[in-house]
Amino acid sequence: MKVIPVTTVVGARPQFIKAAAVSRAMARFNASGGPVRLQERTIHTGQHYDENMSKVFFDELRIPEPAANLGVGSGPHGEQTGRMLERIEADLAAHRPAWLLIYGDTNSTLAGALAAAKLHVPVAHVEAGLRSYNRRMPEEINRVVADVLSSLLFCPTAAAVENLAREGITRGVCRVGDVMYDSVLFNAALAEQSSRILGRLGLEPKSYYLATVHRAENTDHAVRLAGILGAFREARRPIVLPLHPRTRKTLGADAAALGGQVRIIDPAPYLDMLMLERHARLILTDSGGVQKEAYWFGVPCVTLRGETEWVELVAAGCNRLAGAEAEAILAAIDAFESDGAALPASRPGDLYGDGRSADRIAAILAEGAPGHAA
Repeated sequence: MKVIPVTTVVGARPQFIKAAAVSRAMARFNASGGPVRLQERTIHTGQHYDENMSKVFFDELRIPEPAANLGVGSGPHGEQTGRMLERIEADLAAHRPAWLLIYGDTNSTLAGALAAAKLHVPVAHVEAGLRSYNRRMPEEINRVVADVLSSLLFCPTAAAVENLAREGITRGVCRVGDVMYDSVLFNAALAEQSSRILGRLGLEPKSYYLATVHRAENTDHAVRLAGILGAFREARRPIVLPLHPRTRKTLGADAAALGGQVRIIDPAPYLDMLMLERHARLILTDSGGVQKEAYWFGVPCVTLRGETEWVELVAAGCNRLAGAEAEAILAAIDAFESDGAALPASRPGDLYGDGRSADRIAAILAEGAPGHAA
């Protein structure tokens, strides 16, 4: 049997969700009885490290404990990435996988790509080709560099493929669909059965807005954050706000000034978050993943940024870009409310694939790499 060792690097909450879908697909591939076996080893950088942002996801998503937890923690971008780079490089040098598998656009993604490239380990990037064309975002720098260094680029959408082509990247590009859709399909039914979050919070379906704010461009910019929170205070319905640790730290004692209209809760476990999203009347977010989950649940979304990587959602009328000014945010909310908080009846249903993206990724990894006999 040919064995292909794959090292997966994760470090942040959205990556745990995506990696869980691909890990399940690798297990299915191995169980199919073919002559090739994928042998996965996971490195957790520790970028998200507290109970609510990390460990609970491994437990809830039934992801095996990582083979290595680098314990990097938080810090300025350069310092954090440098610590990750040093420790990932040592691990890769010791284990020499056939593939280094990275996800998304975090500092963990960047460090993994750089370490692998220096050691001539082929890189496979899940969620390749996304572009906001805003180089002030650290995520944009991370994803551009990761794509340049990757041998396999797993694109979720046609737009992502086109973005890469405009940059001269065509080799190794595979449109596979979005593994986040795989994850939502797998976990939504489980969430309905096991989550009690609505009851615990005393929420009725479609009676509240759900908000998430975590990107540095909003949390680290006082004027932008004030505009967003000002809109939340004036919104016509209660807002549930799972507060990212960075945002809570920024607000400090001012969090209480949001008033009773905004209900601050701790970051929600994944299944609870799915339930909050599914039953919200409207979602306000600066998260890319939450924008897509809103679409899959048929919930209107107001994006608290001036641009999005998921341009097809805006084109389809499912997502409105509002930036961080209170007036624009409230206008976007009112536009959806005037339609009864309903999405366009003709929503496209195949923007992100058919829910089997992870299986395609596993098959391509198995086909495209050298291995050794077991």
